[in-house]
Amino acid sequence: MTIFRQDAAIAVGVAAAVLAVPFLTQNDFLLNLTILIMVWSIFAVGFDLVFGLLGMVSFGHAAFLGTGGYALALATQRYGLPFEAGLALAILAGAACAWLFSVFALRVSGIFFALVTLALSQLMYILADSKLREWTGGADGLPGIGRPELAGIDFFDTVNFYWYVAAVFALVMAFMSMLRASPFGRAVAGVRQNEIRASQLGYNVQRLKQVTFLVSGAVGGLAGGLLASVLMYMNPQMLHWTTSGDVIIMTLLGGAGTLWGPVAGVLLFEVLKEWLSGWTPYWYGILGLIFILATLYFPQGVLGALQTRLRLAHRAAPTSQPAPKTASDAPLAPGEGSPS
Repeated sequence: MTIFRQDAAIAVGVAAAVLAVPFLTQNDFLLNLTILIMVWSIFAVGFDLVFGLLGMVSFGHAAFLGTGGYALALATQRYGLPFEAGLALAILAGAACAWLFSVFALRVSGIFFALVTLALSQLMYILADSKLREWTGGADGLPGIGRPELAGIDFFDTVNFYWYVAAVFALVMAFMSMLRASPFGRAVAGVRQNEIRASQLGYNVQRLKQVTFLVSGAVGGLAGGLLASVLMYMNPQMLHWTTSGDVIIMTLLGGAGTLWGPVAGVLLFEVLKEWLSGWTPYWYGILGLIFILATLYFPQGVLGALQTRLRLAHRAAPTSQPAPKTASDAPLAPGEGSPS
């Protein structure tokens, strides 16, 4: 119940911040940075379904992001479909890619699962970079990706597009909150804690893993479609294993297994990246050092450590008892009693 209240308080704070940004600044750089943070947060919370909730390390989630981006780009550019149809196809493409990965990767577990997802993701990167150049543009990529066309609103205006992405972000976070609190989410958490016990209780563990992977892929595809639209450009780098590494760092920084931890991690990652890259060309190495220190001192992530401390403080808080009103109401000392 305490965690629910904390999540609700964080949700109110995030909503207030998101609503306030366009009124506090009209700076395109800050607005675009906030848009990127929201898009990467969608990707990170989808990834955390597998990583934090299910407890399996995937190095292949970049494939779902890239597949979604290419699906939207091809649907809108080559086939002239509306943006919303392209975004729906991005979700389906991410889910289809995740299902294909699950057919092979879920046959193994542990480090072998991570390696299989890495190999499959790199295979898709190579295909997009060379064999499928006719569709993907290869290293040159696909420029000129459009944005929504809804009710005559100009979404090439940064503020308008900000509100569009904010609405999608809010829907995704609401969906993730309900999913984690649902019987399905609790069953998946049970699989993470004890897979054998979950199987003995009658749960189809393999099916739970596959559905979790599929939902995670669908959310990754959605994030990929939005990211392609934000950048108005798509190239195979989005499929590279380093993208999967980045989302792992983001999630661990904020706190894996928590609803808002990945969002906090994305915020820290993007702000540090922008600050350090303006200071030194070796920013990625410094960011790696910060990640190592954060892992050592905050193994639960920044938000996870904060929630743990608040929970411990709540348990340690003394319960106040009303003082006795009169001497006769005071408790008797040992050995005292009414005279016989």
